[in-house]
Amino acid sequence: MTNETRTAIVTGAARGIGAAIALRFARDGLRVAVLDLEEAACQATADRIAAEGGTALAVGCDVADEDAVTSAVARVAAELGAPTILVNNAGIIRDNLIFKMTVDDWDAVMSVHLRGAFLMSRACQAHMKDAAFGRIVNLSSTSALGNRGQANYAAAKAGMQGLAKTLAIELGRYGVTANAIAPGFIQTDMTAATAERVGIPFDQFLEAAAKEIPVQRVGQPEDIAATASFLCSQDAGFVSGQVIYVAGGPRD
Repeated sequence: MTNETRTAIVTGAARGIGAAIALRFARDGLRVAVLDLEEAACQATADRIAAEGGTALAVGCDVADEDAVTSAVARVAAELGAPTILVNNAGIIRDNLIFKMTVDDWDAVMSVHLRGAFLMSRACQAHMKDAAFGRIVNLSSTSALGNRGQANYAAAKAGMQGLAKTLAIELGRYGVTANAIAPGFIQTDMTAATAERVGIPFDQFLEAAAKEIPVQRVGQPEDIAATASFLCSQDAGFVSGQVIYVAGGPRD
C-alpha cells in the first residue's frame, strides 16, 4: 500500500500545528481529512491543500462527542477512504493556578485532549486493523513534565503519552504503531494567547523563550509536521510507543 492510497485524519487542523501537519501530509501524497470543531474553520486548510493539488475534506466534529466522532470517521471513510493514519492534535487551554482552577476548566481540557484522543483512536483502529497498517500520533507537550498554571493541561498531555504507549502495545500485532510528539515552545495562536494572558507583548515573549532554548529559536508548526510525517511513514514501522520531544534541546 502506498501513500497515494492512504487517508489521514488530523484533528484540530483548522490552524497552527494541526494545519501544518495536514499540509505536510498532503505534500506526502496522503488524502487528508481536516477536522476541527467548526467545518467552516477547517475549509481554509482544505482549500490550501487543494490549491497545491492535494485531496482534502473539511470535517466539523467535536472530538469529545462520541456520536459526532462516529459520524465523522464514517464520513471520512465514505468520501476519502478508510482512515489508516490519525493525528490526535485537538486541544484547548484553560490555564490557571490550582487554587483558581474550576472543575469546568479541568473537565474541558480533559475532554478535548484525552476523551477526544480515545474516541478518535477507537473509531479509526478498526479501519487500521482491516488494512493491516496504521499510524497513530498523539500530540503531547513538554508541559507533560509539569508547568506552573497548567495542572489540567499538563495532566492531559501526560495522559496522551500513556495512551500512545498503550495503543502501541494493544495494536502492534495488527501493523499499527502509536507514538507521541511532545513539542516545546511553538509559535502559534495558542502561545500568543498565553503571552496575552500574562501581559507580555508576543515578540518579547518569543525572544525570551528563544534565549532558553539550546538551538536559540522557538519552534514552528512545520517542525512538528516534519516529525509527524516521519512517524506516519512506511519507514517508521519499527518505531512505536515512543515519546519524541521536539523542543530544540533535551528534556527529561
